[in-house]
Amino acid sequence: MERDGKALAADELETNHRHAPGVASVHVRAIVTWCAIFPLVAIGMTVMGLFANGWPPVLRALVLTAVVVPVTVYFIVPRLLLAHSRITAGRARNRSAVLSGRESV
Repeated sequence: MERDGKALAADELETNHRHAPGVASVHVRAIVTWCAIFPLVAIGMTVMGLFANGWPPVLRALVLTAVVVPVTVYFIVPRLLLAHSRITAGRARNRSAVLSGRESV
């Protein structure tokens, strides 16, 4: 979908490109997902190199993604997004405390 000549991501269809408080933007989620997948793929390729050298590349990719994708989606990304939300919430509290004249604790 486009607005004002710019392509919008699926979660940016709301008015003024704003997302709900506490929800990471599509850009943050993409970075978090990459940070979760890259190390798992690197480790998986290394481990699979020990026993799957003779396998066709498509079979290696199938086995690797069959392990990496569920681990990433169900375990790692939710925890990274939770950590991100806690960090940004803490920063927001500190920022509001400074703006209101109170010291942050």
